[in-house]
Amino acid sequence: MTENKGILIRNVYYMLAYAFQELRQNNYAKIEGEAFDNIYDLFAEILVRGISYQLKQGLYREYVAKNESMQTIRGKIDINGTIANRTRNIQHIVCDYDELSENNVYNQILVTTATLLMKHSDVKKEKKSKLKQLMLFFQNVQPIDVRTIRWKALRFDRNNRNYRMLLYLCFFIIREWLMTTENGEFKMREFSDDHMCRLFEKFILAYYKKHHPELKPYPAPVKWNIDEELSTISILPNMQTDILLKGKERTIIIDAKYYSRSMQRQYEKSTIHSSNLYQIHTYVTEYDKDHKGNVDGMLLYAKTQEEIVPDGQIKLKSGNYIYFRTLDLNTDFKSIKDRLDSFIKGD
Repeated sequence: MTENKGILIRNVYYMLAYAFQELRQNNYAKIEGEAFDNIYDLFAEILVRGISYQLKQGLYREYVAKNESMQTIRGKIDINGTIANRTRNIQHIVCDYDELSENNVYNQILVTTATLLMKHSDVKKEKKSKLKQLMLFFQNVQPIDVRTIRWKALRFDRNNRNYRMLLYLCFFIIREWLMTTENGEFKMREFSDDHMCRLFEKFILAYYKKHHPELKPYPAPVKWNIDEELSTISILPNMQTDILLKGKERTIIIDAKYYSRSMQRQYEKSTIHSSNLYQIHTYVTEYDKDHKGNVDGMLLYAKTQEEIVPDGQIKLKSGNYIYFRTLDLNTDFKSIKDRLDSFIKGD
């Protein structure tokens, strides 16, 4: 089996490779030619290669706060702790100090994710064995409770920037684990549409950035086209596009969607999801503040196994177009590239 929910596993690698340029470098490149039976086997291989590379470079270390009893002074004396020692007739001094350590949250996340994959039935035995061997180099690193990870607090600089892609992958994997109420163990769910949608969106943006930089692709905010002095701005929701492509004559706003079912069914009729249409319509009309009709919108869906998929367009009386398009991820990557290129040519 080489597909997952209608997506070739190899194409998941390509999407990751565009979203994270690190996958095009170092020892990741060989992954492209390998065959994978499922998405978690692919993730395990990426983690194996990423951790192997990081071990050669040296694991990231950062200062960790310590509080210990010792015979000599190190750092700052903990007065209360030292007094408590004396009352127990312990002659050691308690000190607070910082120590450069591998046992930090970045490496803890890697260890925890590797441990989860080693327990997963979809990961091949040989990859589990490789992960187990790599974990021998993390003996000073403790696992972390996944519920305590503050993902938004993670910061990357020149010392740990190689961790960015790996930890994003770990985020994908860890967020798919649920705490069961029966035995307190973690159990893996199917890889969710929500996380695939994020990857789908990042891939499309990265593709256009690489191949069509002249369109200046970026996830642009949209301001409400209102009289701000007479409006209660504070209660209005923020509008953020997934991808905005700005050409010489026209601007295209793309909203990427990944659903198990891309169409809604009402009264025996398949239609575009109402909320999606209202959202892209609002983006287009609000962004085209001068009503020139030169701003178009596109709902871009990952193709599903449904017989009827979004395909068509509407033209607003103002001249703006809203397109409904699908991208088949269960095909060779050249076809995917050709399809993405066709969207900016008006096909």
